[in-house]
Formats: sequence, structure tokens, C-alpha cells
Amino acid sequence: MPARLRLADLKQRKAHAFDWAPDRAAMAAIAADLDLIDLRKARLSGRLLPVGKADWDLEAKLGATVTQPCVATLAPVRTRIDEPVLRRYRADADEPPTAGEIEMPEDDTLEPLLEVVDLSEVFREALSLALPTFPRIGDAPAVNLDVAEPGVTPMTDADARPFAGLAGFLPKRDGDTD
Repeated sequence: MPARLRLADLKQRKAHAFDWAPDRAAMAAIAADLDLIDLRKARLSGRLLPVGKADWDLEAKLGATVTQPCVATLAPVRTRIDEPVLRRYRADADEPPTAGEIEMPEDDTLEPLLEVVDLSEVFREALSLALPTFPRIGDAPAVNLDVAEPGVTPMTDADARPFAGLAGFLPKRDGDTD
């Protein structure tokens, strides 16, 4: 199945099923783009549904097995992702401004109506949103990061709370055992 579906070529009266899977080169490009160690069993299956005279809904299921580096040990962490994907393409959806302040819409499934729906881009975006943010092997130890210039003592947790030392200057109240 082609990755690009031209909406004008689709009949507006019925649903159009699709089942798209990237080839090896596309999977390698997606993996590199998303900083993945590996990407396997990638697929986007669903349908495009006509809504009204010109609008479309894309309902799909994304499936992929990804391997990412553990945030604590950098060891490979494999995760299976199966996520629903919904995009609503509307002719009356506003194009986002290219400059200035942008407000986040409440409905994040709403998209401007496109001439061509690129399933590879829908897949890439949905996968990037579904990836674990901080992949971690189950028994990975906690990471304490001490960073300082040579010859300088690294900052501690106590240093991060500069006003904690002021508690010793407060007058003792009756009943305090400290």
C-alpha cells in the first residue's frame, strides 16, 4: 500500500481501509530520527472515514516494537507499543500561525484538511508521542549525577535547599525536642 493517500481520489461515500508498514530503509530512517536503537514490527492499520462533504477522520492502530537505551545504564530496553491513532482532517481547521504566540488547541486530533495524507508521517508522529520518555531496565540502579568543574566540590542535595540551614537559627518553641 502506498504511504501517501490523495484524498481527492478517494470516494467520499465510503470508508477506505489501509494497512501500511514501512520497509527496512524507512524503519531505519525512522529509528535514526527518533534516536532508537532498533525498530521492528512497525505497522499502521486503520481506515479513512468521510465526514460531511469534504472532511475526513483517520482511525488507526499503531503497532511497533522499539528498542531504546536505558536512561540509567544505556543498556537496550525493548518496548512493545500498541496505540490508537485518531486524526480529524477538517476544511475549517485553522492553519497554525508561523510566527508569534501560539495557543495549544484543546482538541489535539484536529488537523487542517490536506490534499494528501502521508501515512508515514502519521506513523512517525504517533510513534514519537507514544515512546516511553525515560526507558529504564527494571533493576537499573538510581542515578546520582555529580557534575562539577575540576577542583570544585559537586553540589549536593543539601546545597539545592539553601534555606534549610536557616532552621537552626529559629528560636526553639516549647515542646520542641530538637
